[in-house]
Amino acid sequence: MTERSEPTVTDKEREKEGDRVNEKEPIEQIQQIVDMGSTTVKNSRGAVHCLTIVGQVEGHQSLAQGVKATRYEHVLPLLAAIEESEEVEGLLLLLNTMGGDIEAGLAIAEMIAGMQTPTVSIVLGGGHSIGIPLAVCTKKSFIVPSASMTVHPVRTGGTTIIAPQTFRYFERLQERIVRFVSKNANITAERFRELMLSAKDMAADVGSVLYGEEAVEEGLVDEIGSLSDALDALYEMIALDRKREEERRRDWQ
Repeated sequence: MTERSEPTVTDKEREKEGDRVNEKEPIEQIQQIVDMGSTTVKNSRGAVHCLTIVGQVEGHQSLAQGVKATRYEHVLPLLAAIEESEEVEGLLLLLNTMGGDIEAGLAIAEMIAGMQTPTVSIVLGGGHSIGIPLAVCTKKSFIVPSASMTVHPVRTGGTTIIAPQTFRYFERLQERIVRFVSKNANITAERFRELMLSAKDMAADVGSVLYGEEAVEEGLVDEIGSLSDALDALYEMIALDRKREEERRRDWQ
C-alpha cells in the first residue's frame, strides 16, 4: 500500500499562482473594455472578439476633450493581432458612429475587409458617413430596425484653399468611398452616388438618411437583426471554419 504524499511547498505555490491568474482574468477583461472598447468571449461555440466603433473615428489630429472617439492607431494593431491569433475565431463589430476622419475610417474598413477571420457587423444607433464603409466591410452585416445610416458627400471643416485642385482632391476621395462601398455591399456605385446627392432628406445639406429596413432595401446592409442574430451568423461561420480545418487535417493524415 503506497502512502499518499503531502503537497510540497512548490505545489502549493503553483496552486496559489493559478488562483491569482484566474482572479486576474475578469479584471483584465474589464480593463480592456475600459481602454479599448473591446473584449474577447470564449464558449463552446467559439472565441469571439467584440470591438466597438463609437463616436467619431479619430484621425491624425486629436479631437477635443470630451468628444467620444475611436482611435485608429489603437484599432489597426488590434485587428492585426486578432487575425494572427490562434485563440480568436471571430470578430463582432458593434457600430454606433457619427463618422469622422475619412482616411482613418477607410484604413480600418480595408483591414477588416482583408481579414480571413470570420467577421460580422451590427449597426446600433447610427452608422453615419465613414461609418458606412465600416458597416459593409465585414463578411456579413446587420442593422437593428431603429438604427440610421446617413449618406452624404465628403465634407471638411476649418480653412480650405479654394482651387480646382481642392475640388479634384475631394472628388477622388469621395470616389474611394463609393468604390469601396459598392464592392463590399449590394448597391451599385451609381445608386450610392444618388443617395449622396439627394436633396430630399436633409434641410441644410444634401444626402440621405436610411433607417433599418431602408438600408437593407437599398443593399447597404445584408439583414435586419439583433445582437443574437449577428452572433448566430458569426458562430455559423466559425463552425464552417472548424469543419474545413478538420477536413484539411484528415487529408494530411
